[in-house]
Amino acid sequence: MNDAPPSQALHAAAGEADPHRMRAVFDVQQATALRWRDSTAAERIARIVKLRDAMLAHRTAFHTAFAQDYRKPEAEVEVSEFLPVMDEIHQAIGSLRRWMKPKRVWPTKTMLGTRAHVQYQPRGRVLVIAPWNYPLSLCFGPLVSALAAGNTVIIKPSEMTPAVSALMGRIIADIFPAHEVALFEGSLPTSQALLDLPFDHIFFTGSPAVGKVVMAAAARHLASVTLELGGKSPVIVDASANVQMAAETLMWGKFLNNGQTCVAPDTAYVHASVKQAFVDACRSVLQQRYGAGAAAQKACGDLTRVVNRRHTQRVAHLLNDAVERGAKVLAGGDIDEAQCYIAPTLLERVPAGAAILSEEIFGPVLPIVEYTDLDQVIHDINSQPKPLALYLWSTDRRAIRRVLSHTSSGGACVNHCVAHFAHGNLPFGGVNNSGIGNAHGEYGFKAFSHERAVLRGSWLHLVKLFFPPYTPTRNKLIRMTVDLLRLPF
Repeated sequence: MNDAPPSQALHAAAGEADPHRMRAVFDVQQATALRWRDSTAAERIARIVKLRDAMLAHRTAFHTAFAQDYRKPEAEVEVSEFLPVMDEIHQAIGSLRRWMKPKRVWPTKTMLGTRAHVQYQPRGRVLVIAPWNYPLSLCFGPLVSALAAGNTVIIKPSEMTPAVSALMGRIIADIFPAHEVALFEGSLPTSQALLDLPFDHIFFTGSPAVGKVVMAAAARHLASVTLELGGKSPVIVDASANVQMAAETLMWGKFLNNGQTCVAPDTAYVHASVKQAFVDACRSVLQQRYGAGAAAQKACGDLTRVVNRRHTQRVAHLLNDAVERGAKVLAGGDIDEAQCYIAPTLLERVPAGAAILSEEIFGPVLPIVEYTDLDQVIHDINSQPKPLALYLWSTDRRAIRRVLSHTSSGGACVNHCVAHFAHGNLPFGGVNNSGIGNAHGEYGFKAFSHERAVLRGSWLHLVKLFFPPYTPTRNKLIRMTVDLLRLPF
């Protein structure tokens, strides 16, 4: 029998996690969650600092793990994995005391004589289910917010990036006892077993299809959820756009992590008057960054691979289907399924029935759709489920207002792309099909907090005016009070 304390022994799960072990960890976190309700900012910051220091201590090991899982370059590990988490940590450490401070609210006319404030309480025991495309950032980022809010946490990383997930598991086990934070590796059975537990909050990042499953599971326990999902994030490049800047930035946002990004540009609508200039600029950028020919691009060490063969086949099917239906390849198009390689690819003349125009691509292929009528583009965008992001390249103020006011998306960038994800003072999240709730910075803190309304009475107890018995005089007073609320401020 293992003589280690229960909180340590329960970390020993290997492979597909044992449901009994997960239940035991969930149970032992209850006492901690209750105790942490009145935890101080200093205590929470100390836990976040432990995570930060452990991340940095294993920096080189993370570089190796990412290279092993899907050949992600060291620079991209730093920019897209370490940087977002370190920014979350930096902001939490500097702002947590302000975030935690109760927010006083002024009384309304009918509440004169009372005092009130909003108290931020931890939700309790929370579950973070993270995806494979940014396994460190999308696992430890929500963890920072959950710890800042004072919650205990169970983490389920993706089984598709086993080296990174195993390293994160070792770090969590080293710096946190299981009754505070625990990480369980595994695939679908592990996720299902965790979703059967009555967590107080679930933070899920992944596809809309799986998001519906998570939301249904949460509904069984009336648990709150934050769902960071996806969708087809459109780009509009209008006639007034700075074409060169648009090409340089979009080729970065699209092919970062080889297109495996929830906010990656998915379809580019480009005005006919600048379309050829845009295509030429994009081709030039791709050659400068990844190599001038097919062989050079395939050998390029700056291009992340598709995560596995199954996903390579999925993206290849979308590409091949479009080409077979008449789409023209403007750049790239090379596929090596055995090497999980698809070249950075640009398409044009994609027919309406092609699957690539309706399914989220999540890979290194960008369809370019020529347009002349902005209203038609807006109509096409609104005919799809609401996306996680929308990008507009324009210097025309009226066009910018038109697009932003007549479309809906989780977030939007004007003359930029993807960068809103990294802006810690902006809420990051989707709308309807692309997600529920927000994350990052104070929004992440609030996602893992219950905003409790607290009201205090005083000697001026005006509510007595509404007590029975309802005499004619009292009825008249009540009616007068209601009628007063019709008056303007």
